[in-house]
Amino acid sequence: MDHVFIEGLEIEALIGIYDWERRIRQPLVFDLEMRFDNRVPAATDDIADTLNYKAVSKRLVEYVSQSDFGLVETLAERCAEIVLREFDVDSLRLKLSKPGAVRGARAVGVVIERSRGG
Repeated sequence: MDHVFIEGLEIEALIGIYDWERRIRQPLVFDLEMRFDNRVPAATDDIADTLNYKAVSKRLVEYVSQSDFGLVETLAERCAEIVLREFDVDSLRLKLSKPGAVRGARAVGVVIERSRGG
């Protein structure tokens, strides 16, 4: 199966459990690999047949910028649910990074893999 990917999608959000985190918007970085059969769009050369990564990105920006979660784990789960429910994706791997959250580390975060039906 093919994968359509979005790499380095930066979105600012309220995220975190500490008081200071609740007062500022922080940058988050999303990397997604979405399982999608590209044979039809390759044959038709028609964008209507593709997994539109611009639409996926726009939807995530809309959701994440309005979100207000304590944990990146919760936000990652909700984002995966949106992609699976609203787009023709069989499964996905989502990496959510929180740059600068830990001194000495470029970023911390989670990587989750989800599929339709479980």
